[in-house]
Amino acid sequence: MKPAELRDLTTEELFQKGQELVEELFNLKIQHATGQLENTARISQVKHDIARVKTVIREREIGIVRA
Repeated sequence: MKPAELRDLTTEELFQKGQELVEELFNLKIQHATGQLENTARISQVKHDIARVKTVIREREIGIVRA
């Protein structure tokens, strides 16, 4: 997910998206531990998406406005 797409979401939607990503990461780690995960790169992608969501939330908290 691109940062521009995240900035279009409301703050409540961002929190919800972040929670969904954390749950997905948990499930991916479980699948990886049991040997069921085929695309291990997805773990890294989800981690990056979580960081992006947190960054956009933090930008809003401190009042940074992107052009």
